[in-house]
Formats: sequence, C-alpha cells, structure tokens
Amino acid sequence: MQANDLTISSNKADLDIEMIYTFLTQQTPWAKGMPRDTFERAVAGSLCFGGYLDGRQIAFVRLVTDQATFAYLCDVFVLPEYRGKGVASALLKHIFASPSLAGLRRIVLVTSDAHHVYAPHGFTGLANPERYMELHNPAIYKTD
Repeated sequence: MQANDLTISSNKADLDIEMIYTFLTQQTPWAKGMPRDTFERAVAGSLCFGGYLDGRQIAFVRLVTDQATFAYLCDVFVLPEYRGKGVASALLKHIFASPSLAGLRRIVLVTSDAHHVYAPHGFTGLANPERYMELHNPAIYKTD
C-alpha cells in the first residue's frame, strides 16, 4: 500500500459511519462512551474527510469549522494496520489544500502522543497558552 493509492473524500455519504463510531468509541480515550446520536450530530455539524483504499475506509478526520477563520481538527485516526505508510500525512496535506479551509487564520488540535504526525504540517505548541481556557466535562458520557 502506498499513500498515493489513497482516495480522499469529504462526501459524508461515503463515510463508513459504523466503522468510525466503533473505532472511536472502542479505541480512543476521548470518545469512549459517546452515545451514537451524539456522534452522528457531531459528524452532521462538521467537515469530515475519509481516506479509502480499494473502496474501504481506512482513515477519518473531522474538523469543527466555520470554513472562514477557524477550525478544530479532531477525531483523527488511521486504522492500525495502515499506520506508518504515510496515510495520515497524505490525508492532512489533502485537507489543508481543500478550498473549504483556504485562508483559515487558526487551526487547533489536541493530541497526547501524535505531535510527530502534526509537526511536519506546521503545527507547534500554543504560542500563548495562557490565553486558552476550556470547559471540560469528561463525565458526560458515563453510563454507570
């Protein structure tokens, strides 16, 4: 598999919603316990990209954006068997060349362990972290 074999689409009809939801809720700490309807609303309200190999979705990226000034890059993943083959890099290059995202002043993301994936695309630590605040409620998905 070569990264140039990858087909990238922002057509939500192409997304394998079941695979994406299952992967995010079972394999990522940030989406564990997310209700299906919450996930579906997030996809509906976001700009989403899928990466496909031979018609099978192998990667996903979601951006929460106004498509004019700002985007939050989130829910990025490549299925484990396709990692290390340039898929994430090809997907990010495609996304950042998208007319929908041209001219954005700021794109932010949160990552605990993939800084090496984003740094080659120009991402750095926050220039002014003291300006950023958050309202974080991780318990919202608890279903005890």
